[in-house]
Amino acid sequence: MTTDKGSTRYHHGNLRPTLLSVARALLEEGGPTALSLREIGRRAGVSAPAAYHYFNSLDAIAAALAEQGFAELGESIDAALAGPRSHLLAGGIAYVAFARSNPGLYRLMFGEGFQAYSKGNEEIRTLRMRVYRQMKDDLEKRLAPGDVPNAALFLWSLTHGLALLMIDGQVEAGADPDAKVEEILRLVGMGLPAAR
Repeated sequence: MTTDKGSTRYHHGNLRPTLLSVARALLEEGGPTALSLREIGRRAGVSAPAAYHYFNSLDAIAAALAEQGFAELGESIDAALAGPRSHLLAGGIAYVAFARSNPGLYRLMFGEGFQAYSKGNEEIRTLRMRVYRQMKDDLEKRLAPGDVPNAALFLWSLTHGLALLMIDGQVEAGADPDAKVEEILRLVGMGLPAAR
């Protein structure tokens, strides 16, 4: 189809996934501030109104990206927990590896705009709580029930902080970042009782 300006636009049969893919690439190029529905539409080869048809605001596209991110993070942790490492180490390594591989998405998932785009979004809340529960499950085998919530928050804070330090280049991880994460998490694990 040709617009009155003479530029060629085409019908896109599966636009929503394409817009998300383009948005994710933009996110990894320039972080959350790089997101623009107009630019996403342009890169997808469609008009801005076509992009707005699927996502009526930046918050809507941020929410969809965060849903993808939390689902992928949960899957990464699940896959790691199926391996031979202790849950504490496996989950923490997978968590930080996800952040290192997806720094723009990670910043969106946990950044300052989270409250705005996630408000009332049950899917994001459910997926985010899945990650928290993955951390909490191992602690429930080691600690008294009353200690688990604070220990899980401590572990999440440590892992999240380490992830941010690594993606910001503030931690010298050497040739094997996973080994650095494991080394740090082993220190935490030394202070925990064995699983009951």
